[in-house]
Amino acid sequence: MTTFEPLINQNIETITNMMQDFYAIDNYPIDIEVSKKLFQEFISDENLGKSWLIYDNSEIVGYVILNFIFSFEYKGRIAFLDELYISENFRGKGIGKQAIEFIKKQTTELNVKLIYIEVENHNVNAQKLYLANDFKIHNRKLLKYKP
Repeated sequence: MTTFEPLINQNIETITNMMQDFYAIDNYPIDIEVSKKLFQEFISDENLGKSWLIYDNSEIVGYVILNFIFSFEYKGRIAFLDELYISENFRGKGIGKQAIEFIKKQTTELNVKLIYIEVENHNVNAQKLYLANDFKIHNRKLLKYKP
């Protein structure tokens, strides 16, 4: 049985360890100590977003991070699904689909008007998961600026 529990301070070590595994897939840099501090800030301010640990029975198998943004175009709160990670040994078992269903339910309860997500071009499995669960390819380009 898959369940989702809100992230609490006592689980920051666990989520940052999984985050390190997730970032290693694409060789993204990560500073664990900075990430721990960021999670403390994130948890303490509900306006920033929500994060949950994913459990399969009683074992932690992944996590979800949903960040909030205010949009005039979409008439209120929208969300960026910043991260959805399932540990390698638990992929392909329907947990990702259950996570998407959970996120959709949460966004309804949180009055979120739209969810954005960014997926790596090579991550075909994730793309298939999102497209099969009513996400659409957006007609805009995602650009970034880093000061």
